[in-house]
Amino acid sequence: MNCIAGLLATTGGGVYIDEKRIDTLKPEDRGFGMVFQNYALFPHMSVRENVGFGLKMRGTPKSEIRKRVDEAIGMVRLNGQEEKLPGQLSGGQQQRVAIARAIVIEPPLVLMDEPLSNLDAKLRLEMRAEIRRIHNQLGSTTIYVTHDQDEALSLADRIVVLRDGEIRQVGVPSDLYERPDHLDVAEFMGYRNRLPGKVTAIDGERATISIGGSLIAGIARVPLAIGQDVVLAARPDDVATGPASPAALQAKVETIEYRGRDFVGTANMSDGHNLVFHASAHAELGSAVSLTVDPNRALIFPA
Repeated sequence: MNCIAGLLATTGGGVYIDEKRIDTLKPEDRGFGMVFQNYALFPHMSVRENVGFGLKMRGTPKSEIRKRVDEAIGMVRLNGQEEKLPGQLSGGQQQRVAIARAIVIEPPLVLMDEPLSNLDAKLRLEMRAEIRRIHNQLGSTTIYVTHDQDEALSLADRIVVLRDGEIRQVGVPSDLYERPDHLDVAEFMGYRNRLPGKVTAIDGERATISIGGSLIAGIARVPLAIGQDVVLAARPDDVATGPASPAALQAKVETIEYRGRDFVGTANMSDGHNLVFHASAHAELGSAVSLTVDPNRALIFPA
């Protein structure tokens, strides 16, 4: 993000927008709109002055500034707040000012670096919907950085998952959610359970692995071999209590978390690994449980 914005020099390669190299340009000459975790509003300027600052620096005529600022303020639904100072606004309103300031210059690209991380849960949901609405209305290309899986899935047309500066997978949200190519992508997409095992059988894309003496089936994301060390990944909602069987994992319940509409439990296996599972209202702390993993939802990756 910093390299695209021009705040950090590239050490190799180049940055291109519409086949034009832009990493040789100064940040102010790239013309991008930017929204950061810290709203970076001028505290002594009104909402109107903050939004119009970029246009003023570009020498835009006053009449044009007023027209475009009014449009941007209306787009982020801050009508009636134009003369207030940032200190008189809520966190959500300040973020709307930052967004209006970014879009009013009509940039070829908008950069958003974790813009909602300072907001409480309710405001994050509201602003997420607002950002999506504004994006759909403008149709502008936006690069949005987040560590929040829900934000990524709800806002993106395409997701890029990076780890240690390396691209791990690129695709539409449904592909990454249902068919992650790597274990670390699966972890980001909510596969909280990761259990080591060894392949005992293979049938097409399906594989059976041995975990603590139990035989667990799942979908292999890459070709595997009998005897290969692997890791099974599963979401909590795909692990549930059931009758004891060779295809069930034995564990002891350690925690039960009430989420309003359901319960989530954590159980400890004899080998020390934990499993997060969809629990019933009758689950008891310290009780022994048999946990089954949905074979159509569990994924198997090389260790």
